[in-house]
Amino acid sequence: RVVILWKFFAVMNLSESLHGSQLQAAVRMAVATSPAIDVHTHLFPQQHGGLLLWGIDELLTYHYLVSEFFMVAPASLRHADFFALPKSKQADLVWKHLFLERSPISEAQLGVLTCLRKFGLGEHLLQKDLAAIRAWFEKQNSLEHTDRVFELAGLRYVVMTNVPFDQREADTWVRPTAQIDANTHCFEETDVLEQTFCSKRFKTALRCDPILKGDWGTISACLVARGLPDTLDSARTFLRAWAKVYSPEYIFASTPADFVYGSADVPRQPGWPTATTMIDEVMLQVAKELGLPVALKLGAKRGMNEALNPCGGGDGVCISDVGPLEEICRSNPTVKFLATFLSRVNQHEVCVLAQKFRNLHIYGCWWYCNNPSIIEEITRMRLEMMHTAFTAQHSDSRVLDQLVYKWSHSRRIIGDSLCRQYALLDEVGWAITQEDVQRDVWRLLGGSYEEFLARDFTTEATDVKEAMQGAISEVKEFMPVPPPPQPSSATMCQSWRRQGRNFERFCLAKGSVGCGCC
Repeated sequence: RVVILWKFFAVMNLSESLHGSQLQAAVRMAVATSPAIDVHTHLFPQQHGGLLLWGIDELLTYHYLVSEFFMVAPASLRHADFFALPKSKQADLVWKHLFLERSPISEAQLGVLTCLRKFGLGEHLLQKDLAAIRAWFEKQNSLEHTDRVFELAGLRYVVMTNVPFDQREADTWVRPTAQIDANTHCFEETDVLEQTFCSKRFKTALRCDPILKGDWGTISACLVARGLPDTLDSARTFLRAWAKVYSPEYIFASTPADFVYGSADVPRQPGWPTATTMIDEVMLQVAKELGLPVALKLGAKRGMNEALNPCGGGDGVCISDVGPLEEICRSNPTVKFLATFLSRVNQHEVCVLAQKFRNLHIYGCWWYCNNPSIIEEITRMRLEMMHTAFTAQHSDSRVLDQLVYKWSHSRRIIGDSLCRQYALLDEVGWAITQEDVQRDVWRLLGGSYEEFLARDFTTEATDVKEAMQGAISEVKEFMPVPPPPQPSSATMCQSWRRQGRNFERFCLAKGSVGCGCC
């Protein structure tokens, strides 16, 4: 990859303007060869043993394909019976029904084939020989295979998802009985396990979904297990201790489908704090103390079909209310937020939101949006609305090998979308050099992410606040008294209510004369 890039650039003057086909070729070459950052994955290093998923059986039994398999599986085959089979037998069934009895034309199917081709298994692919493909993977060393995958995907590093509330994952970092000292806010040094994986290749993220779910039961149990009382103060201590263990890039959480933030939020159980309380008094407080960004994923509907949950495939998609993210960004101007949305419907609104809040960074095409037609649509829209101030893609990979196809397919689409925008620049007479192209591609493939994380909004927010207060004080005496709000028609508000989501921010008739939708 590096040699090809060097040969291409060696014959070019980096400051010379590019036009037409030469410009298009330069863009596609830069996108195809520039090292990228995968800012969100579910991968683990080889040193974490069974948590690392890789190989043909893991590829074939990933929930994308298992869900597609059950669309056409024999009606007599129950989900429970399928998941009771050994992984190899599950893979055999998926291969039979999705690759032999049908042409593998879906994105998930093509992804498996791209991986095999990139691994040099073209002959086995031609023969559709699953046994030979399986035998090849069995001969591979997982550490060497990791090197090969990173090279083929062209990655600088990936960001893992590390869950301190999951005992199996936590045991790879600290001893199972490790306790947290409430005074020092950390584990005993002898209880923290030495990590031998390459931290330059695998970076960490501290995941705390129970906070956004308002799941105090899970949080309380974990606090007690670590020798802490079940209080909000202890929850903060818990996050601080794990942040010291992980040294995370950011704090991370995925919202539930019924996520509510603000005054409309209610406890999940009597006596529990609300999700809003835990977000404000635990997650955001710790983020501010430690200077950590907060990454959010919005729009998953967990457990849509619980029969598919054993493979992680039971979750669906829902349209999110962007209002909570807007309010969180507004209320916490010194905190850096990263966000990605699962529903295609939300993408335009969140582009506008990112234009309005400098402490918000949009990244990737998540999960059900990670299909070529949708990636193209979203990437073009983002380029048109946010130039290069976003991160074009993240893989969300759970199987190591998926990095190969997800980045190969995405690079092609990103290159096409960028070529279109550069053609418009060329058409109006703007000079574009190879140096410009390399800079822009670097930003789209992770550079903007690193630039965003490096910004200090503490100083910027203070300057803005002082300027606003000064401006307001100057004009306040000339501002007319606004008329009282007029009650709006209840019909529209009631229709919002019937959708079962929180639209309190839209209600213009709050209070005793309101429509009751809030």
